[in-house]
Amino acid sequence: MVKPIYVINGPNLNRLGKREPEIYGTTTLAEIEAFCRDAAGDTPIRFHQSNSEAQIIDWIHEAIDEGAGIVINPAGFSFTSIAILDALKMFSGPIIELHISNIHRREEIYHRSLVSKIATAVIAGLGPRGYATAVKSLRELADE
Repeated sequence: MVKPIYVINGPNLNRLGKREPEIYGTTTLAEIEAFCRDAAGDTPIRFHQSNSEAQIIDWIHEAIDEGAGIVINPAGFSFTSIAILDALKMFSGPIIELHISNIHRREEIYHRSLVSKIATAVIAGLGPRGYATAVKSLRELADE
């Protein structure tokens, strides 16, 4: 059996399509999930979103035991959560950090992601379609 790719989304991403469309667009999280499933082909996807740091950590722990790789958009936790960083450090497979907007073109507070320090790769600024790029790339990285 092929191990799944975990796609983990952090706080406020459940509001995509309505939340600051000038920054994040009008694509919903359900549409992003469909992009991910299409990009994954026959590789299983476990797609999650939570506003709770503890739940995100639990999914990372699950991925440590069961996953081929992790695509994570930690959202606001990117800049504040040492606990998520510590959980990701335990994962031995590839990790792609993803941001819909280019965090480096935004306010200074968004320029220093803790997750970037341990991510295999970082994708920022490709919009919602960046998720498909991340999943395709992760499939290749997991096969290496």
